[in-house]
Amino acid sequence: MQFGIFTVGDVATDPTTGRTPTEHERIKAMVALAQKAEEVGLDVFATGEHHNRPFVPSSPTTLLGHIAARTERIVLSTSTTLITTNDPVKIAEDFAMLQHLADGRVDLMTGRGNTGPVYPWFGKDIRQGIDLAVENYALLRRLWREDVVDWEGKFRTPLQGFTSTPRPLDDVPPFVWHGSIRSPEIAEQAAYYGDGFFHNNIFWPKEHTKKLIDLYRARYAHYGHGTPEQAIVGLGGHVYMRPRSQDAVREFRPLFDHSPVMGGGIPMEEYMEQTPLTVGTPEQVIEKTLTFREYAGDYQRQLFMVDGGGVPLKTALEQIDMLGEQVVPVLRAEFARNRPADVPDAPTHASLLAARDTDRAQTADAMA
Repeated sequence: MQFGIFTVGDVATDPTTGRTPTEHERIKAMVALAQKAEEVGLDVFATGEHHNRPFVPSSPTTLLGHIAARTERIVLSTSTTLITTNDPVKIAEDFAMLQHLADGRVDLMTGRGNTGPVYPWFGKDIRQGIDLAVENYALLRRLWREDVVDWEGKFRTPLQGFTSTPRPLDDVPPFVWHGSIRSPEIAEQAAYYGDGFFHNNIFWPKEHTKKLIDLYRARYAHYGHGTPEQAIVGLGGHVYMRPRSQDAVREFRPLFDHSPVMGGGIPMEEYMEQTPLTVGTPEQVIEKTLTFREYAGDYQRQLFMVDGGGVPLKTALEQIDMLGEQVVPVLRAEFARNRPADVPDAPTHASLLAARDTDRAQTADAMA
């Protein structure tokens, strides 16, 4: 099972000090978070993609390419690549290039994006979001798997004899997670292709999350990729930790109350009861995270948010230290306990390459 962190790259004011980082500081902070995550033994660093303020990660492959040069082991991912407003040709080329630079340590999570004004900035209509996601991803898969593509669709100009360059590393495309928090069509899309499904459940009650994951698992089996239990699932999480729970609550409450997403509604304690948000000790984070398996089944990837909403860089780095030293080692052991042998690990470039070579060998033997 993979553990890591994800960031949305928001530029937010720390309500306890009144200080707002500059865009430059926030971008550099994201790099520091990724380096710290590798240092403490986490498996994944993921960044969102946004084109509107107060967010800065408008070019995820640029950021991840920079991080790739400063890390050696950690998997670099997006926590959203906007499959709706990006040209699939550009996605194919950008991520193949990143894959080469990072020696295969790359995957991506596609998503529709939920910021309405962004769509017309890129010449798109948010009312066509699902159709864009379906068509664009179908083209992206072909661009990575076919050397020469002839294609015609609804949302971009046709392609005739087109070859996307560079080709994926070792002719193995990056693994794709389809991210969604509310759309059954996206769960269906992930299942149809046998890709991963990531439910960023940080704002949602477990009953909602379970419905989409159950749908994905059932449809994954329907399309013949394996049993429902073998489907590839990822989840989000949101943590703020201190050695004493009362300190964590005292420090995080102003961040919660001033959050444009979490604040202004139900009290923080009630919010924690209904969502994966955990504010407390490392032991409380472990206890809460282990309950995710009760409604998501045995899953493959767990990403935590540690830096959003004005959390200072120093504090975010401390959160990563606690994840690496106190939380993740226990979670690894506990999630491995009684895990069925046929539940796969999260795909990596190495495992996808090995599977490809095995399939080729079996095909050759059958034809001999």
